[in-house]
This record gives sequence, structure tokens and C-alpha cells, in this order.
Amino acid sequence: MSTDRPATPALLLACSFAFIIVQLDVTIVNVALPRMGADLHASVGALQWVVDAYTLGFAVFLLSAGVMGDKFGARRVFLAGFILFLLASAACALAPTALLLNVARALQGVGAALLVPSSLAILNAAYRHDPTRLAKAIGWWTAAGGVSIAAGPVLGALLLTMGGWRGIFWVNVPICLAGCALAWTVVPRATARAPARHLDVAGQLLVIVALAGLIAAMIETPALGWTHPVVAGGLLLALIAGAAFIAVERRAAAPMLPLRLFASRPFSGAVLFGVLVNFTYYGMIFVLSFYLQRVRGYTVMQAGLAFLPLTGTFIFSNIASGRLVARSGLRPPMVAGGLICGAGYALLGACGMGPAASFLAMLPGLVLIPAGMGLAVPPMTTAILSSVEKEQAGTASAILNTARQVGGAAGVAMFGAIVAHGDAAAMTAGVRIVMAICAILLMAAAATAGWTRPGQVLPAVAG
Repeated sequence: MSTDRPATPALLLACSFAFIIVQLDVTIVNVALPRMGADLHASVGALQWVVDAYTLGFAVFLLSAGVMGDKFGARRVFLAGFILFLLASAACALAPTALLLNVARALQGVGAALLVPSSLAILNAAYRHDPTRLAKAIGWWTAAGGVSIAAGPVLGALLLTMGGWRGIFWVNVPICLAGCALAWTVVPRATARAPARHLDVAGQLLVIVALAGLIAAMIETPALGWTHPVVAGGLLLALIAGAAFIAVERRAAAPMLPLRLFASRPFSGAVLFGVLVNFTYYGMIFVLSFYLQRVRGYTVMQAGLAFLPLTGTFIFSNIASGRLVARSGLRPPMVAGGLICGAGYALLGACGMGPAASFLAMLPGLVLIPAGMGLAVPPMTTAILSSVEKEQAGTASAILNTARQVGGAAGVAMFGAIVAHGDAAAMTAGVRIVMAICAILLMAAAATAGWTRPGQVLPAVAG
């Protein structure tokens, strides 16, 4: 993008539309999972795939999507992402079986992979000359995702009440059309490009095999056991493909994952922070969806409303984060956010999670978790974008989001395994274990942020 063209609110809105649709489909499906299971005769493992197929499709294509944005221009990839997401959503709504639904969910994830790094690359090019404005723009972009996260459970519950679970996918169609029309109008055609970059086909295939094997093994472990050939084979396949992927990337002239970026301590620290945040949050959301309906006996609408405190606080803390970064730099809000979020998990686990427990006792934890995440995520994203040349902004944001999506998929798989079997008492005990794990990991995330070197703009890594 030409840097002499001023950024406009409409451009920020267009980029925010992408994050709205991507985040909406993270939370809107959760309250519908029990209804999907009954309608499609699907097991808990199959329902985990409804969540993880999307996350997996998102994760495995993010790196290639980042390279595509750098090579062909962020605008083209951005528009392609909206179109693919629209078509995949329609396929989800029409799916007659759990298998076909999960295939369509994976295609939605690919569309999301095209949208997120390209939208960040567009923002980075528009605001890069002013890191403070960039941090504020990312805060608003993240807040837009927070709005959709907050709206997802309630909107999903409303659509379920009105016409069944298929409506949660049809609602994406007009949103995608609006986003695509806005992007076509306001996103400049001139974008920063690196046309010499090549798509890393071997690396892409290996990362698909590695991540699919890993997530499949984690999801199937509760039902089959660690020694089952499917589980053991999946883990072995993931290990071999992962090792081969690293070897290929080290030797590639134009790798999809430039390993030298991780030599930067701020870059690698921000990536690890993102993994821990997503691992805990998305795993916990999956667990709470079942807990509220199966243990607490909530209706779909009650469960959707119960998620509002857990998601709504994002909006305010995201906006506050940009202002805090302008005053104190990147590290303090990341550390504070990790500590606040960890405290929220600890309070939620300690409040008493039995069938008769008061929802008011859960409320402080449900508010603190998104408040901490909202403070931490914008500076984390800014740290990544500030650490590379602008022509590699798509690749850098893709690396961060790939790591975060892998973390989220692993959290759903591992926490789902903890609560997948047993009665209400066993599920309640499992939820307490999950919250304790989340609290410990978020304290570790805060320590990771404290370990990285402070500063508003991190040193560039050429490439």
C-alpha cells in the first residue's frame, strides 16, 4: 500500500469486518454444539472437530496466506478470503452429516487464514509511519473481534431458538458480502509486494500433515487411549512431519516460515505469549459450553447470555490497551494482561462449580479473563508487526496467528479430553482442573512478556 495515502476510518472498518467474521465463527458455534450432536448423531469427538476443523484449516494455511499476501498484494488475498468464507459458510449450512460439516468448517478456516494476515498487512502499511497510531488501530481492530466474540453466543442462541443451528452459518453470507463490497471500495489497489517470493509447496504439505496428525491424536485419545494405533500413529506422523518441515524450511531459498525471525527475543516471546493465551481461552470456552448446559442445566439462550461477561470486556480493554501502549510501551500491558487473565482463571476455578453454584460467584473470573486478554493482545500483535520489514508484514502476522490457532486447537483437544467422559460430578472436577491449568499457563505468559526486551518498536529482522 502506498504510504503517502492517509489511512481512513473506512479502511479500518474494512479490515475490522474481516476480524469480525473470523472471530464470530469461533464462538457462535459453541452454544449450538449439543443441538448439532443430537441432529447429526455426532459424538463429543465429532463435535470437537466442528471447532477444531475450523481452527486447523485456519492454522495450517496461515503461513501460505501470509506469503501470498506479500507476493500478490494484500488486497487481492483479502477479497479472496471473503469470497471463500462466504462459500464455505453456505456449505456448512447445507451439510447433511457431521463429516461434511467438518470439511466445510475446514474450508471456512482457510478463508479465515486469507483474511487475517492480509487485513493486518493493510493496517500495517497504512499506519506504519506512526507506531502509536498503529497500536491504536490494532486495538480497534481487536475490539471489533471482541464485539463479535461477545455477540457470538447470544446470536447463536437466538438463531437456534428461531430456526435451528444451520442459521448460524447462513448469517455469515450477508456479513461477507458487506465486507467484500467495503474492501473493494476503500482498500487501495497499490500494496506493498514482494513478487520474488515463492510459495513453499513442500512446507505447506508438511505443516498440514504435522498439525492434522497432532490434533487428530489429541481428540481421539480419550476414546481410544494413547496406545491405540490411530493415536500413536498420529503422534508419530506429526513428529516426523514436523521435523521434516523444519529441515525443509532451513534449506529453502524462500521459506514460508523464516526461522531466523525467532532469533529475535521480542518476536519469539510474543509468539509464545500468543500460544499460551489461545490455548487457555479457546479450550476453556469449549469446556464451559458443555458445563453450563449439561451440569448447570442452562438452556441455549441462558448459556449464550452467560458468555457475555466472558467476551464483552474485550471491547473496553482492547481500546484501553492502545492508549496504555502509547504511554508505557509494549511490555507493561502484556505483563499486566497476563497476570489479570491468570487471576481470572484462578477465581473461576475457586468459585465452586457445582450444579447449585451461584453464577454471581463466577462473574469476577468471567470479567477478569477477557479484561486481561484485551490489554495484552494488541501490544503482542504490534510487537510482531514492528519486528519485520513492511513487505513481510503478512508473513509475520501469519506466523503469530498460526501459532495462536495451533494453541487454540490443542486447548480444545486437551481440555475436551479432560471433561469428555463421566457424570456431572466428573465434569465439574474436570472444569476445576482446566481452570487451574489455565491460571498457571497465564502466569507463565506474563513471565514470558516480562522476559522480552521492553520498547515500543522492536528491532527489524531483514528478509
